[in-house]
Amino acid sequence: MKPTLLILAAGMASRYGSMKQVDGFGPNGETIIDYSIYDAIKAGFGKVSFIIREEFLEPFKAKFEPKLAGRVETDYVFQSYDLTQFGIDKTVERAKPWGTAHAVLAARNQVHEPFCVINADDFYGYEAFEKMAQFLTTEVADDNYSLMGYQIDRTLSDYGSVSRGVCKVEDGNMVEINERTEVYFKDDKVFYKDATGEHELPNDTRVSMNFWGFTPAVFKQSEDMFKRFVDANENNPKAEFFIPLVADELIKSGTAKFKVIPTGNKWFGVTYKEDKPIVEASIAELVNNGTYPSNLWA
Repeated sequence: MKPTLLILAAGMASRYGSMKQVDGFGPNGETIIDYSIYDAIKAGFGKVSFIIREEFLEPFKAKFEPKLAGRVETDYVFQSYDLTQFGIDKTVERAKPWGTAHAVLAARNQVHEPFCVINADDFYGYEAFEKMAQFLTTEVADDNYSLMGYQIDRTLSDYGSVSRGVCKVEDGNMVEINERTEVYFKDDKVFYKDATGEHELPNDTRVSMNFWGFTPAVFKQSEDMFKRFVDANENNPKAEFFIPLVADELIKSGTAKFKVIPTGNKWFGVTYKEDKPIVEASIAELVNNGTYPSNLWA
């Protein structure tokens, strides 16, 4: 059974909603999401599921169906504010949905095969999709999940500090993940700041860029966690139920382990507007060296 690619795109919806092109970075206006889908198809994924807000279904279909028809199966998952579907009998006023792990839960009735989760607006590189497809077809189990481990010095911006999920790895598995909210380069070294000051990290430290591999068992495993999270945070409208919170609890309870799959790929994304020309130049280089065709969907 071919694995499914689950793309976290609910946060992009407002940009699609005006029917404007999401920022183009490739020679023919290709978005970062186009490159991820292209790589996933090449790596052997059988379906692409977009997690979006329901009101943006038509714009999304209009944008992606013409390109992907005949290439890969597509599906749409709706992330909403309705808590009753989880047996939670309350309404909580929020400005945005409940976070990445809640978005994954939204797919529980539609995804029945091993799958991976990625961000819509991050460029991950083909190697990551190839290694994840291999894991999802040969190793994944209900107690054996994974994440792509990027080298921290290959994920930073030259224009300011970023947040990174820093992994502690033992015997190839993640034993904990710590969200470092201020990570930056200084004199070619990597540092992060927290309440206790500035700390250096080895340049080859593995970080999560939100590229995870699961079986559908994770839906049941995380549903109770979500209910507890809502109970604890109903008066905290900014609290978000993130995938690392689920991973951390599954690891600590002994329910599942997470293999850290190393990749040497350079990750890039647009954290600051100054990052855009760098992303464009990086993609142009990949087109020039033959990694990607100049017109992705021609």
